[in-house]
Amino acid sequence: MKIRSLMFIVFALVVTTGFAQKKKKKDEPRAMEAVPATTPATEAKKPEPVVKDTLPKISQLTQHFARKYATAIQWNDYEVAKDALYDLIIENPQNDSLIFDLALFYFQNQKSASAVLVSNELLARNPKNLGALEIAAGGYEALGVLDKALQSYESLYLLTNNISTLYKMSFLQFRLKRYTESATSADIILASKEVETLKASYTGADNKPKEYPIKVAVLNLKGMIALDQGDKVGAKKLFEQVLAIAPDFTIAKENLAKTKPATK
Repeated sequence: MKIRSLMFIVFALVVTTGFAQKKKKKDEPRAMEAVPATTPATEAKKPEPVVKDTLPKISQLTQHFARKYATAIQWNDYEVAKDALYDLIIENPQNDSLIFDLALFYFQNQKSASAVLVSNELLARNPKNLGALEIAAGGYEALGVLDKALQSYESLYLLTNNISTLYKMSFLQFRLKRYTESATSADIILASKEVETLKASYTGADNKPKEYPIKVAVLNLKGMIALDQGDKVGAKKLFEQVLAIAPDFTIAKENLAKTKPATK
């Protein structure tokens, strides 16, 4: 995820405010001209009611901090941008978009604890906030709090039915030794249409990152589940299936070696 710039929001705030002020002046009623006295045959037309400006007023402080944020982003000073975000949030405490940007800032800068805390503030307001759930899940995972990470990913998956989220869940379930759940997640992924198009990045034989079909990683996961449960025969078949698709998938080669009988 890349940090979202509030440039658009900044200029929207400023432009909207300026537009609102101009609109207000434009919509002000002109001085009414004298109207002839009404007779039974004719009636004077009543002036149409003036529609009052309903656009929210943006405080001068908010405009100042928004410009500060935009300038800091333009000049690549993200610490100042973070400070401006705090100022904006204090001035606009109900603006979830600002709080989300702060959570994203912390997550991208590997400040996982702060990312989780800020995301949880958003989730307390709206448990179905997809962006906050994703940041919370990634933050918990980075902190090694795997059960909380899994809970966040599970909530995210229930709302989106996203296979990439289920993929992350399956590996967390394996790491937590919840083998039955992990295998079930793997089977759902393998049965999905997306399995033929999605990719996963792993280190190749040349020690450089390489993209492999997600099917390769999921079959390897099933092999690891079988291996952990003592089924070396089943694990061997799965690792061989992986290598038939991707002969340079190093992890499967290493795992396959674990299925061989121990030499005396």
